[in-house]
Amino acid sequence: MRLLPQKMRKTWIWLSATAVVTAAACLVAFNQYVRLDTTSPATARSRSAAHASFGSVDCREAKCVALTFDAGPSEHSARLLDILKEEKVPATFFLLGKRHIDTYPDLVRRMADEGHELANHTWDHKRLTDMGADEIREEIERPNKEIAALVGRRPTLMRPPQGRTNNTVHEICRELGMSEVLWSVTAKDYSTDDSALIQKRVLEQTERDGIILLHDLYDGTVPAVPGIIKGLKKRGYSFVTVPQLFAPGQAEPGKVYR
Repeated sequence: MRLLPQKMRKTWIWLSATAVVTAAACLVAFNQYVRLDTTSPATARSRSAAHASFGSVDCREAKCVALTFDAGPSEHSARLLDILKEEKVPATFFLLGKRHIDTYPDLVRRMADEGHELANHTWDHKRLTDMGADEIREEIERPNKEIAALVGRRPTLMRPPQGRTNNTVHEICRELGMSEVLWSVTAKDYSTDDSALIQKRVLEQTERDGIILLHDLYDGTVPAVPGIIKGLKKRGYSFVTVPQLFAPGQAEPGKVYR
């Protein structure tokens, strides 16, 4: 066997070590976000000793899905609310603070008045996993206070930006009486304004207990909503808010649901 020259051997060893470190870093990130310990809606319904209101649908029997909208209110939200009212579909809005709650307070009130669930998407959409505990707490608490001032009640659900979360976020949410809600269906509407494609992606992915992630601030999303609703109703799905999806159980503070 021919031996590599010393310089080449050193280079090979360095490259191998670099590859190992890179792979390890990727594995940590993969474990943090992909292997996240989450609870399904069906498990929430069966485990919890608490009892929430069913509303008009019992998801133990019906095929339920939850429409959720992140990062609003926006200039498109009034039209979205018109559509939801016409179709008699409730939604869960994970509201963003800066340039949204503070810009469209009347839409926040309308969402609550029309029976939608108001939830928290932080104040400034910063990655919570890049922040210290005090900063995380401020990012979550500020929208809670603003929403409570507008509608008279604090949110109990939050969605971390980009779904990035960790044990520090879990603990702070537990302290604040909040549960984290991720999603099981995404149209990736942040990457396209093609309403037909957004509709297609949602309809292809949605199954029973689906938590559908959309964003009402993008141009292509709201025009896709009527087709999404029509398509899922045709398949026998009932639309509920996230708390209704978990009933008769309730989301537990500090836990993550998907």
